[in-house]
Amino acid sequence: MSAPITLARINTSPPDVAAKMLDGLYEHTPWIVGQAMAQRPFQSLAHLKHVLTVVLDDAGDEAKKDLIRAHPELAGKAMVSNTLTAESTNEQQKAGLTQCNPQEFALIQKLNADYNAKFGWPFILAVRGPRGLGLTKQQIISTFQRRLNGHPDFELQECIRNIHRIAEIRLNDKFGFEPTLGQDVWDWQEKLAQHTDPGYAELGQLTVTYLTDAHRACAQRISHWMHDCGFDSVEIDAVGNVVGVYRGADPAAKTLLTGSHYDTVRNGGKYDGRLGIFVPMACVRELHRQGKRLPFGIEVVAFAEEEGQRYKATFLGSGALTGSFDPAWLDQTDADGISLRQAMQHAGLCVDDIACIQRDPARYLGFVEVHIEQGPVLNELNLPLGIVTSINGGVRYVGEVTGQASHAGTTPMTRRRDAACAVAELALYLEARAAQDADSVATMGQLSVPNGSINVVPGTCRFSLDIRAPNDAQRNAVEADVLQQLKSICTRRGVSLNLEETMRASAAPSAPALQARWEQAVQATGLPLFRMPSGAGHDAMKLHDVMPQAMLFVRGENSGISHNPLESTTADDMQLAVQAFSHLLQQLAGDNI
Repeated sequence: MSAPITLARINTSPPDVAAKMLDGLYEHTPWIVGQAMAQRPFQSLAHLKHVLTVVLDDAGDEAKKDLIRAHPELAGKAMVSNTLTAESTNEQQKAGLTQCNPQEFALIQKLNADYNAKFGWPFILAVRGPRGLGLTKQQIISTFQRRLNGHPDFELQECIRNIHRIAEIRLNDKFGFEPTLGQDVWDWQEKLAQHTDPGYAELGQLTVTYLTDAHRACAQRISHWMHDCGFDSVEIDAVGNVVGVYRGADPAAKTLLTGSHYDTVRNGGKYDGRLGIFVPMACVRELHRQGKRLPFGIEVVAFAEEEGQRYKATFLGSGALTGSFDPAWLDQTDADGISLRQAMQHAGLCVDDIACIQRDPARYLGFVEVHIEQGPVLNELNLPLGIVTSINGGVRYVGEVTGQASHAGTTPMTRRRDAACAVAELALYLEARAAQDADSVATMGQLSVPNGSINVVPGTCRFSLDIRAPNDAQRNAVEADVLQQLKSICTRRGVSLNLEETMRASAAPSAPALQARWEQAVQATGLPLFRMPSGAGHDAMKLHDVMPQAMLFVRGENSGISHNPLESTTADDMQLAVQAFSHLLQQLAGDNI
């Protein structure tokens, strides 16, 4: 095997020589690398990878389709005839596609034919997967079957994104680079996902709700890994947060607070929240291995509860640190009638100590959080990292419109008081109004006709409203327009309304100084800056009430889907997140704290 390529050689060699070193990155399509050479010098391997994506993106859809068609089918004719490129042969071997049994081979052939017939190009999947070791045949087949139902526009881009992932892994091989820190973070998340609540484990689904056996097992695992990483102290506090402290060189210096949550939604993903625990853990482990102490301490908190799945006590873990734990929550009961107080006592937590874990903001530099994006933006832009400018403010309502139930056949259209049509009209207005503003979003996630019948005009319709925007004024404007429209619709249609506000949260803009630190850290990786709001709520939202905060987003795979088993990211992207976090620590260490 030839010696690994170096960035210095790529940057200083004649363009044709440099391009030749990278031959085979994109299947039978050398012009992508050739054009990328005009962007030298490359600051980093991540910079080179991004430039390659920009070159192809600028070339247009027809060039993308030509590139897709240059790829072989999975376990297809080229494999059978032994005419695959060396790179494709290696990838299909790692995924076990060269050892398919007759049934598997026949199924994949049928899927290839069906996919080609529908889309006009071969199915593309980075079969070495998010960690680079190779997907299983069952994972490949399941993905094939799922994407066969996709829209052509989506599939075109999904194929291209997978081609870039293939090229990324091939580049790693050529440079002799392995994202070992990202792989460690990936492994921690895979191992933690082995714990899931009863009823979901049997279905192969990940669900970890507050203080279940699986939840407490996760806390124990995280605490053990924190000890292994070299934290000076690790404890499980009064609400079940796992708190690891790595002391600084100066005992009088302030501490940097970081972390995220380890509970999940029902049938959720492996990365939501947990990524923000393991990225700083990896950084602390590297400091410990090097025998280094920063001037300040690092406190990593794995928050016990953020999702509000078992009890209506969202942000319970981070809220306890800010002093916003509501004692009334203790009397809430879950679906089985178990009160929060009982669940905490059963888990060995001391309810009386909850007030004692409130943090003194004066002792902290601020709070930073790494989180998977939970959306498609970074994925569509081919950017591994994004800078969060603000966490959207939100307001939620549940409502009920009451009209008049009547016979569907005998009630003239002009005489109806249809509750469902009134709510449907609002749903369309909600969509249109939110679209008028940049970054505003509005959702009617629940809509039901209680005891509805196919031949009855709906007399009652229940619904929900969720309105979010990057700042409170923008959210309030959307909210006011929606509520005014709702009132107008009800008056015009002769129906009555009952509306209840269930949640209101202020927007949480990032602290300028900490956001700037994240920006410098991303630039240090060689990636361009991309700033974006967070549409989802995060623990940083609660910490924002008492101290400066700023977040870093990491790209999600599968079009950025989240709260879903398909939620994923790659070891390479997690490696970049670890590098960015480490760089942020270095910046803070140079501030003469």
